[in-house]
Amino acid sequence: MSPRTLLPLVAAVLLGLGSVASAADAPAAKLLAGAATSNITPELGIDIVGGFLPFPATHIHDELHARCLVLDDGKTKVVLVVCDLLALHRCVSIEARKLIEDATGIPAANVLISATHTHSAGNAIGAPPRGFYSDHELTDYQRFVARRIADGVRRAVNVLRPAEIAFGSVDVPEHVFNRRWFMKEGTVPVTPFGGTKDKVKMNPPGGSPDLVEPAGPTDPTVSFIALREPAGRLISVFSAYSLHYVGGVGTGHISADYYGVYCEALKKLQQGGESDPPFVALMANGTSGDINNNNFRTPRLRKPPYEQMRYVAEDVASKVNAALAQATWKDSASLDARYRELGIAWRKVEPELLAWAKETEAKALRIQSKADITTVYAGRVQRLANASPETKAPVQVLRIGDLSIGTSPCETFAETGIEFKKRNPFAHSFMVELANGYYGYLPTPRHFELGGYETWPGTNYLEPQASVKIMDALLEMTAELTAKSK
Repeated sequence: MSPRTLLPLVAAVLLGLGSVASAADAPAAKLLAGAATSNITPELGIDIVGGFLPFPATHIHDELHARCLVLDDGKTKVVLVVCDLLALHRCVSIEARKLIEDATGIPAANVLISATHTHSAGNAIGAPPRGFYSDHELTDYQRFVARRIADGVRRAVNVLRPAEIAFGSVDVPEHVFNRRWFMKEGTVPVTPFGGTKDKVKMNPPGGSPDLVEPAGPTDPTVSFIALREPAGRLISVFSAYSLHYVGGVGTGHISADYYGVYCEALKKLQQGGESDPPFVALMANGTSGDINNNNFRTPRLRKPPYEQMRYVAEDVASKVNAALAQATWKDSASLDARYRELGIAWRKVEPELLAWAKETEAKALRIQSKADITTVYAGRVQRLANASPETKAPVQVLRIGDLSIGTSPCETFAETGIEFKKRNPFAHSFMVELANGYYGYLPTPRHFELGGYETWPGTNYLEPQASVKIMDALLEMTAELTAKSK
């Protein structure tokens, strides 16, 4: 080859090497974010399922929403949705995530859908109430919720725009209290099944001299992810706080509880919060299966409807807003997700307990007595005994930059969320409960030994090692995401 012929070839090679170097040195793709809401308020007359027995809704105090946030790093999109619901059946999540994937191309595994656990919402768990032992055809309301979730995500995709991201947290301990208490020997009440094997009581009388100490910790931290237009106004804030709910609603009222009030309060604190497209706040439930808003060390005075939830919501919103002022902003964050469905056994029902349940229900029918807590549990125990050997419990981890979000489909104890934060390798982390399905309470093995409401068969539905299996899966998935990022 002559020198004249070789020169263009060398130049081409050098140009090629230059383009490779440029690609390697290219900055990370800028982050995009979009947020929107969808109204999921049910019709009046729908069953409100926050108590032991459902009752019809007679008034809408405030609208229920699916609040949706979409993030895009140029390669991957992830979706976070928080719904104003007590809980949602796995089938609702499956249907919504399928609709989202079909419409937007975002993989179903990258979509996290959780419920807040408001006790004043319609039934998205299915019929009969808490009938979540197997997949089933969606009710009209469940189908409506799934469609509205998908619509909200599509609207959030429509308003994707360049964004900066910040992670933060603020401790707000004054609103969270462990509701499971050790009590003086002989003062724990009899269970619905008879006997006094429980060592702790849920929601004991406030200020009782029989109280000894709480049976577990609280998690006082509000964790948040904030998105804003570059050096501009806020797009969205996704928050998580381990507070079961606040309550104190009017009789027969539909309400989003403190979660909805918090979202509106945080919005009012933002300059340009109502501009187009509007700011969207989300408040997910952290791990609050054993936590509520009652300070049991003192008697609690009855307050007018909605007063306490406004107080809590506005206080938390003001503290999160103050923490936003200290945030450090970045214009990129790598995104990824992992999703699994774990084989977890349903809780075993012993023959003598099943015999008690059948006899209790038969007796109630004979004397035509009104349903009470005993007959409610008799029905729950029988349905649990008839469940298939195991279920497929959805668990998920989202990676957003150097933050990981782990999920549980249960009412999860605070110490599980604390353990996840301590043991996973990400710089920032927190858990969201009631995600992608509902399987009752998730006590740790230690709490099974203590007993109490959250461990009763018919309140707890999964095997005693379920919390361990879920934690192991979450940590395995965070390890996978960490390894992939290196």
